[in-house]
Amino acid sequence: QVQLVEAGGGLVQAGGSLRLSCAASGRTFGGNAKGWFRQAPGKEREFVAAVDGDGRKTVTADSVKGRFTISGDNAKNMMYLQMNSLQLNDTAVYYCAARAWVNVATESRHYEYWGQGTQVTVSS
Repeated sequence: QVQLVEAGGGLVQAGGSLRLSCAASGRTFGGNAKGWFRQAPGKEREFVAAVDGDGRKTVTADSVKGRFTISGDNAKNMMYLQMNSLQLNDTAVYYCAARAWVNVATESRHYEYWGQGTQVTVSS
């Protein structure tokens, strides 16, 4: 079983940067595809970015492309989301997730393990 814990959220001014981390415990995190999702109040959970199990392929949502970068360190059981040029509509609870396969997925239903979320609030 995999347990995920996000950290790094907080208040940031528009145009600023923030780095989120996801720490995993358990024995199935390494080698599996991982992703970041976010959910704003009154909205569905949406895909942000994902990386495959061997770290060779990444997929990023159009809404954050060029601003957010996903990365991971399987040796440390860690995953990161570097967020630059933050905008007001980036405000959301951000979740990290992992799935049982190597290949990436962009839909939340394909992920089995989820963190508790970390709040990111972007102010003007």
